[in-house]
Amino acid sequence: MVATKSLARCLLLIVVASAKLNAASISVFAAASLNESLKEIAAAYEKQTGDKLICNFGASSLLARQIEEGAPADVFFSADEAKMDALEKKGLVTKGTRKSRLSNALVIVVAREEGATIRTPQDLASDKVKRLALAEPRTVPAGIYAKEYLQKQNLWPAVEAKVVPTENVRATLATVEGGNAEAGIVYKTDAAISKKVRIAYEIPPKEGPSIAYPMAALQGAREPEGAKRFLKYLDSAEAGRVFEKYGFIVRE
Repeated sequence: MVATKSLARCLLLIVVASAKLNAASISVFAAASLNESLKEIAAAYEKQTGDKLICNFGASSLLARQIEEGAPADVFFSADEAKMDALEKKGLVTKGTRKSRLSNALVIVVAREEGATIRTPQDLASDKVKRLALAEPRTVPAGIYAKEYLQKQNLWPAVEAKVVPTENVRATLATVEGGNAEAGIVYKTDAAISKKVRIAYEIPPKEGPSIAYPMAALQGAREPEGAKRFLKYLDSAEAGRVFEKYGFIVRE
């Protein structure tokens, strides 16, 4: 009996050791707006699999450029299709791994305390808004989406001079939180995490741009199989529930 128990313990230790040896260290480059949701998903995934996830969050444009320049990334999770398209055209995306499962919405935010009174997008052109924070509208997805919407509403000429460009959508949020802009346009998911701003206007999906978050494994990945495993988990119902908790729209 003692020998049997000892053998069982030895076998268990071997299994655990083997799992640790086979565990992957997966580098994930992800849009800044995915920060909280992806960290929660990563913690659950690591606990289940033993794999280690190293997440690098930032503007999708910056991350894509880093990948083009050879940064060691296994998975790219972008906030727009264009950045993934550019990498795919350069042969940097592993075929058959790309999928767009998430969407989001744009909102206009103001400071929670004594913020500007904004009831319609047209109020952004009024004197009550002297500075409008946007993620860099030439390169960063959140800013590109915001500019697209403002152009569609014929508001861009009236607000362009007011724009305070920021590095990414989280920096846009911080700009409004700090009182350095009377209003900002961010993702609904970002507004939800802040206690210092409130949503003044939610842009109806039918009026706003089509927002998508493509994810894919990358060519030259150090952990190609680990990347595919994690992508499969990101496509699971379990991960989907976490994304929905943080306000993302999950497409099945």
